[in-house]
Amino acid sequence: MNPELLSTTTPAGFPILSLLILLPLAWALLLPWLRTDRMVRYVALIGAGLELALAIAMLLSMQSAVPGMQLVERADWIPSLNVHYLLGMDGVAALFPPLAALLFCAVILASWTSVQAMPRLYFALLLALESATMGVFCALDLVLFFLFWELTLAPIYFLISLWGIGPERRFAAVKYTLFMLTGGIPLLFAFILLGLHQTGTATAGNLNFDYLSLLDHRLPAPQQTAIFLLLFFGFAVKTPLFPFHTWLPTVLREGPAGLSAILIGLKLGAFGILRFALPLAPDAAREYVWLMAALGLFGLLYGALAALRQANLRKMLAFSSISHVGLVIVGIAAMNLQGIQGAIFQLANFSLVAGGLMLLAGFLHHRLGSTDLASLGGLSKPLPRFTAWFLLFGMAAIGLPGTNGFIAELLMLLGIFQRSPGLAVIALLGVILGAAYVLGFFRQAFLGPATHPTVISALDLRPRERLIVGIMGLLILIGGLFPNLTQKVTASAAQTWAARMAPPPVDLLDTGSALSLNPSGSLP
Repeated sequence: MNPELLSTTTPAGFPILSLLILLPLAWALLLPWLRTDRMVRYVALIGAGLELALAIAMLLSMQSAVPGMQLVERADWIPSLNVHYLLGMDGVAALFPPLAALLFCAVILASWTSVQAMPRLYFALLLALESATMGVFCALDLVLFFLFWELTLAPIYFLISLWGIGPERRFAAVKYTLFMLTGGIPLLFAFILLGLHQTGTATAGNLNFDYLSLLDHRLPAPQQTAIFLLLFFGFAVKTPLFPFHTWLPTVLREGPAGLSAILIGLKLGAFGILRFALPLAPDAAREYVWLMAALGLFGLLYGALAALRQANLRKMLAFSSISHVGLVIVGIAAMNLQGIQGAIFQLANFSLVAGGLMLLAGFLHHRLGSTDLASLGGLSKPLPRFTAWFLLFGMAAIGLPGTNGFIAELLMLLGIFQRSPGLAVIALLGVILGAAYVLGFFRQAFLGPATHPTVISALDLRPRERLIVGIMGLLILIGGLFPNLTQKVTASAAQTWAARMAPPPVDLLDTGSALSLNPSGSLP
C-alpha cells in the first residue's frame, strides 16, 4: 500500500466538521441568557445531545475503505502567513468525536444535582471545552490545531479552581495550567520548524502549515530528529507520560469528577503523538523508538505499582490511567498494524472505561463525601447496582474477555510481541498488575460487612445515573463482543499509517549502503 495515500482527501459536501466545532460554542454562549438554573441544565443537555447526534452522523458518513482524509473543509484564514482553516477526518480519528460527545453528555447528566454554584458558567465552560476538543480532533492546519490545543486550557483552569472538591483545587488548577503551557512551548517550536522546512525563510509564500502537504514532503534527517523530539515531549506532558505525569493525580484528587472523567477519558496527548509526531517524522521515530518504548513501559509498570499502593479511588484511577496510556505508547512504538489498531481501540475505550469509572467515583463521593478506603467497606449491600456496574467497568479496565478492553490489549500485545517478545512479556506483567490493583480495591471497598454509617444509609444509583452507566456499559460489551464494528472504521487508515512508518526499501544493488545497513529503530 502506498503510504502517500494518507494525504489523499475527499472534500466535504456539507460542513459537518465545522458544525461539530461551532455547535457547542454557540450553545455555551446561549446559556448565560437563560432565566432559571433548571432551564440551563436542560438546554445544556440538549446541546450536548445534538452534538452527539452530529458526531454519530459524521461517523456514519465516513467510507471505511478510504484510507485518506475525508470530509475535508478548506478556506483561507491568515493569507499573510499561508495559514488555512483546514479540517478533515480519517479512520485514525473518526471514533473519537462520537465518544467524546457521549462522554460530555454523561458529564452533564452526572453534574445535574452535584453542581449548584454558578451552573450557567459551569455548563458553558463544559460546552466550550467540548468545542475546543472537537477542534483538536478535526484540525489539519498546524496553526489551527495549536489554537484549539491552547483553547482547552482556560475552561479546564476555571472548572478545577471553581468547582473542585479538594482544599487545594486552586493549586491543582495552576499546576495543570503551568504543565500544559510548558508542554506547548516545544509544540510551538516544532510547528514553526515544520512551517519553515521548505526554504528556511519566513516569507508567506514559503510557509507551510498544511498537515496533508507536509506528509508528502519528507524532511531531512536532522530536521526530523528535532521535530520528532519536540512533538513527542510536548504531547507527552498532556498524555501524560512519566516523568511528566505528576499533574494528573493532583487534578483528579482536587478537581470535579466530571472534568476528571474528561481528562482521563480523552487522551489528547496520545492522539497528538499518533497524529503528528510519528507520521511527520517517521525516520526519526524509528530511530528513537527505544525512547518511546522505554518511557511507555516504565509508565506502565510505575503507574500499576503506584496504583497498588493507593487508598483513595480517585488517585488509584489516576495512576491506573498513567499505566494504561503507557501500554498505548508501547503499542504505538511497535509501528505495525496490530500495535496501531490496538492503540487506537484502547484510546477510544478510555472514553467509556476510564471515564465511566471516574463518573462512578464521583457518584460515590457525592453520596459519602469521600472515596478513601477508610470511609468505605461493604458497599455491595446498600449499593448492589452500583457494585455490579463498577465491577463491569473494572473488568473492562483489566481486559476481561468479552469486554472492549480485552480486544485492545490483545492487539497491542500481539503487535509488541512481533516487535520484541521480551517487551511483550514485560508489558504483560503490567497488565497482570492492573488486575491486582482493581480486584484488590474492589475487595476492600465493596466486600465484607458495611460498618460506616454513611455507607449503610447510602442510596443506590438513581435513574439518571443508571442511564449513564447503562449506555456506557452496553458499548463496552458491544466493543468486546463485536470488535469488527470498530476495526472496520480504523482498518484502512491504520494500514496506511503502518505502511508510512515502515523503513524504506533498501536497494541491494547499492553495495555501499547494503554493507553499512543498520536497521534503525530496532527495540532491544
